[in-house]
Amino acid sequence: MRNKIAVILPLLAVFFTGCQITENIYLQEDGSGKIVYDIDASGLMALAGDKLGESGRDNIDSTMTFKQLFEEKKDSIAQMSAEQQAQLKKFEDVSMRMQINAAQKQFNLSMLKDFKKTSELQDMMDAMKVLQSLDKKTAMADADNPLASMMDSGGNTELSYAYDGKVFKRTLKVIDPKLQEMAKDTTGMLQMMFGGSNYTIKYHFPRRVKSVSNPDALYSEDRKTVTIPYSLVDYLEQPDKMSFEVVLDKK
Repeated sequence: MRNKIAVILPLLAVFFTGCQITENIYLQEDGSGKIVYDIDASGLMALAGDKLGESGRDNIDSTMTFKQLFEEKKDSIAQMSAEQQAQLKKFEDVSMRMQINAAQKQFNLSMLKDFKKTSELQDMMDAMKVLQSLDKKTAMADADNPLASMMDSGGNTELSYAYDGKVFKRTLKVIDPKLQEMAKDTTGMLQMMFGGSNYTIKYHFPRRVKSVSNPDALYSEDRKTVTIPYSLVDYLEQPDKMSFEVVLDKK
């Protein structure tokens, strides 16, 4: 377990650069389901080669829970504030699969969580920030840097989901508008760092979708799956663009 953590934590400082992120939600009729967060960070392999070598293993295919990770880092966690520890606890039941193949230059990370009702859904981007917070040496924690403040464990957005059997809502709100305005001044930096990173939403519904408020939405042939492509820059610079409503056909 220790070797696996030694591989993943140092990479999180640059994890969002060149990544392809897909947020999958598999929704059941009663509002329960599963969220699967897939991250393809193969583009980082050239940058991370030396760190992978330090682990003594070129290939990893491992599944673990956040609870196991937290147990391994319990000494560091004990030094965190009560608020930070409470934030970590929210993600204890998240499972994670890490696949690394140095020879093939592949690095894939998947996180998944089952939920009983839609209101229990959490922002899985926060799960990545939680992992970042476990590595104090590389976590982006400079409070004077507006970009860093947006990417730290606190973040500057609040994501919520709702489903009433007819309409599914994804709402992403900005917590601190002033901080968001400051971030807009870093547009050139954002494009340089995250211009090649994409955030794709792919939601699977129990019946046909009638309409989606986002005009860029793509439908599967049976209209039960909706795909919406974004740039990661959208998430950082204009998070409200990632709010939308999905109306389902009648039963």
